[in-house]
Amino acid sequence: MTDSPQATLADDESLLVSEAKAGNYAAFEELVNRYEKKIYRLGMNITGNAEDAEDVLQEAFLKAFAHLPEFREDSRFYTWIVRIAVNEALMKLRKRRTSREVPIADSQDENGEVVVREFADWKPNPEQEYARAELEQILQGAVRALPPGFRTVFYLRDVEGLSTGETAQLLDLSVGAVKARLFRARLRLREELSKIFKRG
Repeated sequence: MTDSPQATLADDESLLVSEAKAGNYAAFEELVNRYEKKIYRLGMNITGNAEDAEDVLQEAFLKAFAHLPEFREDSRFYTWIVRIAVNEALMKLRKRRTSREVPIADSQDENGEVVVREFADWKPNPEQEYARAELEQILQGAVRALPPGFRTVFYLRDVEGLSTGETAQLLDLSVGAVKARLFRARLRLREELSKIFKRG
């Protein structure tokens, strides 16, 4: 009764990792099922592209499976898979640096303004739904406009809720560097959003 839900989850995860290392494919599959949505979301937020996010998801778990015997278990499996996924996502961005494509879902006009797509009028309160979708696209566009280093720190800290220490460990940065990047990311977002809303 004294075990916290988090401790139980960590123990359960540790057992799954041990079983997966011993050749139990079902145990590894359970780890995939447990974290695939979070890893996909991570890939999507860093790359801004559904196809790349899918690649990040697959590559991260394939690499984790291939290197499972080397996983020392001095950190959680989730922390380890996030580190692999972040590296994969940043590699995607580096490869894409030459061709600056904008995903169709977030198309922009010549002035860099987010072009909001029309939505079918099947939901209640269509004006509210439209405004919410527009705001969501503006926020996503502002986050994606951040440099990759800032965007990754912002995503891990403010979206995924990892601690500063965990973020620093994942990205091989000092705690001070994480704090500085997060501060600058938030500042840039605030400036960018205030400009957008002033124009509106």
